[in-house]
Amino acid sequence: MAELKDFYFSKGEDLKPEAPLPHGPWAEFVWQLLAGMTIVLGAWYLWWRWSFSLNPDAMWFSLPVVVAESCSFVGLLLYFHNLWSVNDTPISRAPAYRSDVISGGEDAIISVDVFLPTYNEDPELTRYSIRDAKAMTYPYPIDIKVFVLDDGRREEMRKVALEEGVHYITRETNVGYKAGNLRNGMEKTVGDFLVILDSDTRAFPTLLQNTLGYFRDPNVAWVQTPQWFYDIPQGRALEQVLQGYFGRPGSKAGLFIQKLFGPIRVGHDPFVSDPKLFYDVIQRRRNGVNASFCCGAGSVHRREAVMEAALKAFADNVEAKVQEYSRHIQDESLRRRVEETLNCEMLHATEVTPYKYHVSEDIYTSLVLLMDRDRGWKSVYHPQVETKMLSPLDMQSWAMQRFKYAGGTLDILINDNPLFRNGLTLRQKLMFAMTFWSYLAPLWNIIFIAAPIFALFTGISPVEAYSSEFFLHLLPFLIVHELASIAGTWGINNRKGRMLNLAFFSFNLQAIWAVVRGKEIKFKVTPKQRKTDRFLRLVFPQVSVVVLTLSGVVFAGVGVLSNPESKALGSFVVNAFWGLSNAWAMTVLISAALWRPKGEDNLGIDVKNRLIIKEAA
Repeated sequence: MAELKDFYFSKGEDLKPEAPLPHGPWAEFVWQLLAGMTIVLGAWYLWWRWSFSLNPDAMWFSLPVVVAESCSFVGLLLYFHNLWSVNDTPISRAPAYRSDVISGGEDAIISVDVFLPTYNEDPELTRYSIRDAKAMTYPYPIDIKVFVLDDGRREEMRKVALEEGVHYITRETNVGYKAGNLRNGMEKTVGDFLVILDSDTRAFPTLLQNTLGYFRDPNVAWVQTPQWFYDIPQGRALEQVLQGYFGRPGSKAGLFIQKLFGPIRVGHDPFVSDPKLFYDVIQRRRNGVNASFCCGAGSVHRREAVMEAALKAFADNVEAKVQEYSRHIQDESLRRRVEETLNCEMLHATEVTPYKYHVSEDIYTSLVLLMDRDRGWKSVYHPQVETKMLSPLDMQSWAMQRFKYAGGTLDILINDNPLFRNGLTLRQKLMFAMTFWSYLAPLWNIIFIAAPIFALFTGISPVEAYSSEFFLHLLPFLIVHELASIAGTWGINNRKGRMLNLAFFSFNLQAIWAVVRGKEIKFKVTPKQRKTDRFLRLVFPQVSVVVLTLSGVVFAGVGVLSNPESKALGSFVVNAFWGLSNAWAMTVLISAALWRPKGEDNLGIDVKNRLIIKEAA
């Protein structure tokens, strides 16, 4: 058997994922109480803003700001609805026979096909995933087949599959990108269930025995498990960093600071890649209303569900095309003959697509299944981590991935909006509305970013006056909102995530613009190689926000100091604090662009293939 090469992540082989967040009725009660108070105080604040606080001398400035605040409040309502309660699906015991999970199935062993779609990833990296897939265990006899789906048509990848004793499937074209690759794999396999992994996704031995039990419910179409990045840089403890600069006094200062504020690690997760908030909070709390969606890697699918949805979509597609061509024919008998002929032609010309051809094929296919109300398909989110995978390790790769997520989701919203179609329940629509709304947030976030800068330079205020009444309405809302946010995500430090939500405005605006123009959001495989460049060009808008904000604070501050009796002091304090908060949020991306692994230049890391090379003696 071929030896595994050492990659940079090899040092993290023994790392274990954290358990799912604990949950209890008291925690949920406190969260729901604070969330309710936040909603009431937020509505009260907005009512006052619209009714009494608009600046009549600058309505052209005041109105956009209050509209942005209103849009942000809508997002808060959708977010709180998503987080309202935890309803985990009870785990069922692993099934022994097909008849346990497939209606009318005989008492034969269950068959599972494991798909490893790949394009240009290092074949030796995929070897790790192949071996872990082969090592999955099950308490009963089971037929597990591993398939490498190689859209790169590489001889090296074929050789690795042969050496590892797994199946190798390729195709002549890359039509449909990953979705097309999965469809091609489905055409050549027959397993009862499909496990979707990526080339860098490594299954834990327990994946099947912990997830197949959910399929005892014949309506469960897929099970999504959390994604866990085991290569996220862990950073260094604050006392170690300060000791390097100031010696022993620095170390003591670092320890004291952490006693006050909790553990602080410098350089930890520079790209805010840790998906725990998304999976352990957002996805998990959608489970109770059957609205968690498939995220690709780490998911298990019932083949019957995927194929049934594909065949229904195929029939609808053929019918729509036939009607489009025949609707102008007035003679009824002629129209029927034409439709019969067209039906035969379209049946041969139209392809069945089990996974929607789309850059976000996972969420798209999820929506197709969930909207089939006649069939009543269900999704299940399994909260325990069952796989591990690699994160983007440079700014360009990270930005490419996030741009793809944003563009793909917005493309569904604009071109095939499920919110105004039949199939989803009201609560399901609200859950997916939160996802869409979050990607539209830059449209009002840009106002929040620009408003304090403009106010600092011009002295024009978006409110009539920064009076005690203003603070009386605003501060209670902000304080309770902060407490509710902490309670709703208790156990997760979401500070960087909230900063990122604001700082990512430029990338999301590009995605919105691309979709509005009808530009195709192409699928690009997230590179598995780290580039050593510093990517300041990617964060030029964020750097500009910091520079303009600091300049505005200095400019307005000089004006206030030169005229201490001016009534502009209140405006200066509010807008300086607001602007500096925005500027601080921008630093999460700026620091990511400048980040480099400690010792990258002298630890012998081959950046091309991310192999660790031992230094010569």
